[in-house]
Amino acid sequence: MDRDTLIKNLNTDLANEYSAIIQYISYAAKVTGPFRPQLSQFFLSEVADEQLHAQFLANKIVALGGEPTTEAAPVKVARNNKEMVEAVLEAEDRAIKNYTQRAEQAEQYGDKGLVVQL
Repeated sequence: MDRDTLIKNLNTDLANEYSAIIQYISYAAKVTGPFRPQLSQFFLSEVADEQLHAQFLANKIVALGGEPTTEAAPVKVARNNKEMVEAVLEAEDRAIKNYTQRAEQAEQYGDKGLVVQL
């Protein structure tokens, strides 16, 4: 694993974190029905964690000599509460998979502990 590829992959992760922030804020505004207060609060409560993840990634990218992206990945359109919850679950599952790969790539590069805080 070379530095440039690691930075590129971390920037993809960073774009996904930006997307997650947008997704959670957007979905919090769009939820409907009798469980709106609970779902809205759930989505909003996740924003702070995603911001911390984004800051960690941006800091790591800079530490590796890269430039953090300022572009968010596309946010999946969801038309109802069920689709929103499913989209969030899919995004979180993808993030776990990506961060597991990134930890392995960082170790190959020689940067241990890259994703421990995420």
